[in-house]
Order: sequence, then structure tokens, then C-alpha cells
Amino acid sequence: MLSEEQKKVVFEAVKKASEEWISAFNSGDVEGCVAQYETEAVMNVNPFGQFSGTDQIRAFWQKLIGDGFSDVEYIDTQIEVINETRAELKAGWKMNKAHGVIHRELWVIQTDGSAKLREDNFEALP
Repeated sequence: MLSEEQKKVVFEAVKKASEEWISAFNSGDVEGCVAQYETEAVMNVNPFGQFSGTDQIRAFWQKLIGDGFSDVEYIDTQIEVINETRAELKAGWKMNKAHGVIHRELWVIQTDGSAKLREDNFEALP
């Protein structure tokens, strides 16, 4: 069982990495967004499809930012620490041109103590 201190370390790493992703997106920094993903990450975006690896993920965010999407805000964020190296994030989200639900972001602690996305599953709602 994880100690409260271990949970806090994972929670804080995920919170920081998520905030960095949001900041990068909102400033139009595609590379900053992509830097928050593991090299072999998988992103499932309903209704747009699945994107595997940072090249495909980069192309998705590049197009979205290029199309003028910005100002993302997470709503009712929940971070659940699974173990000493993983946590899941769930939230609603809204931005200037869309809104939806984050069903599951799987964040994994890296050897340097930072967290990166291994799985990103979210949905844009009509």
C-alpha cells in the first residue's frame, strides 16, 4: 500500500505535468503539448479516431491549434493515484470552439520524476 507521501509525490507530478500541457496548448505551443506524451503514447479522440506515437499526436494538435482552437479549461478535475508510478486524470473540458469529457488520461512517472501521458482518452461533444 502506498504511503500518503508517495501518493502526494505522484499526485503533484501529474498535476504539474497537466498544468504544463494546458499552458502549452493555450499559448499555441504544439511542441510543449507533445512533450507531455511518452514517445509511444496512444491518444483516442472520439469522434476523430486514434493517434499513436508523438508524430501522429503532434499532427492532431498542430491542426487543432492551427484551426484556432484555444483557451482550454479543465472542469472538476479528478486525479486518482493508482500506484507509485501511475495516476489517472478525469475531467470535463471546455475551450473557445468545443467542449467535452476526458474519460481517462493515464500519466506515468518517468525516471526523472516527471509525469508523461501514456494514454489519452477524451471526447468532443456536440
